[in-house]
Amino acid sequence: MCLAVPGKVLAIRDDRGTRMATVDFGGVQKEICLAYLPEVVVGDYTIVHVGFAIAKVDEASALETLQMFRDLGIDLDEELGTRQSGALT
Repeated sequence: MCLAVPGKVLAIRDDRGTRMATVDFGGVQKEICLAYLPEVVVGDYTIVHVGFAIAKVDEASALETLQMFRDLGIDLDEELGTRQSGALT
């Protein structure tokens, strides 16, 4: 499954001309490309799909969506590719 997931921008840096961010998805952090959203700043929430920030979203909506994922039992580590399916923890 491939989800678009909301996350909070923790840090932004320039990686050879491309804006990249460390984004927190309710405890799971991942490096994300900000090329499509040049207006995003640290502290903003964004919707991320396949490694790219694709939309800015308000905090309440982001937190509600993350809670819904938890309620549904969706494993964000697996969905975001930070842990392989079936891996031992």
